[in-house]
Amino acid sequence: GLCGVAGMKPTYGLVSRAGVLPNSFTYDHCGPIARTAEDCALILQAIAGHDPVDPASSPAPVGDLTKNLEDGIKGLRIGVVRHFWEIDQRSHPELGPAMEQAIKVLKFLGATVEDLTLRPMQHYLDVKIVTAESELFSIHLQELRSRPQDFGQDFRGRALAACLFTSEDYVRASRCRRIITSEMEDVYARYDLLLTANTSAAPRVDDHDILAFWTSASLTTPFDCTGGPALALPCGFTADGLPLSLQIVGRPFDDATVLRAGYAYERETGYWTARPKLVAGEPPAEVDPQVWVPDTSSVDAATRSHAENAARHAGMDLPPEIMEELVAVAPHALAMAGRLPRDHAQYDEVSSVFLPNGR
Repeated sequence: GLCGVAGMKPTYGLVSRAGVLPNSFTYDHCGPIARTAEDCALILQAIAGHDPVDPASSPAPVGDLTKNLEDGIKGLRIGVVRHFWEIDQRSHPELGPAMEQAIKVLKFLGATVEDLTLRPMQHYLDVKIVTAESELFSIHLQELRSRPQDFGQDFRGRALAACLFTSEDYVRASRCRRIITSEMEDVYARYDLLLTANTSAAPRVDDHDILAFWTSASLTTPFDCTGGPALALPCGFTADGLPLSLQIVGRPFDDATVLRAGYAYERETGYWTARPKLVAGEPPAEVDPQVWVPDTSSVDAATRSHAENAARHAGMDLPPEIMEELVAVAPHALAMAGRLPRDHAQYDEVSSVFLPNGR
């Protein structure tokens, strides 16, 4: 989305994760980044399919993802999750008008388009981060114990805080995710596709805020939780020429319809033909990314002690400056776990339950 190209997150399990460095076992999707939706379809056709080496690989047949690519979207029902970019996230001021224009294009192409309300993005973020970062932390724990200084600050600012999550937090998040996926069944029955924004314009590298991972909801996170396909496509450019992006989202294992809609949209708009303006001899931008110096002055003594004890319990003897990174993010991580509901019924299932059809 930040680069003005197409990117397809296929349905979870459609493409094998075998051989890929894991980030999160239950959220990792492998998919193509390419110039267009058509290119994504061609690549996805080649890489999709059951792989017995991957325990999460679905045995469901893939079908021909390119067969109906040019059939258009006339008659499709599309739900627009407008509140994601208008209310739940502070978006670039030029993103809203770009999305309005995208909606007009889809209507012109014959789709029935109406607004749809889902959960606030923060709900999805809390669920995903508690589960995904716990898995990430477990994957890298040996190295975090032996050489934490070899990881970048951005990674440590995410992963270290997972030592604060309890097993009960993890199970609560997984139960919430199951509820999220269950309630999407009614949405899938009403709409063939969903539309929302994907990214605002890319920020400067020296404006990057490590704490934003914990404090800002992400437009892509809801559809990480639901596990279905999502296609990112350019939907315009800022006055400075930076790409803006939308998401076309579909039902699990209906990746072909997502790609078909993406193909129709990009052929009508032509945004995919734009190229960056590269000028020979142009001096590089003046950027000065700074080392993050965590501000822990507002962290209370109990939270600091909690973070220090959790790190030790996980077997991490962190250098003082890295411990300060953990202390700085601890209030945000604990707040995230604290927002997860505690009113689940005794026998409510978690999300990692396998169905006979492999989905």
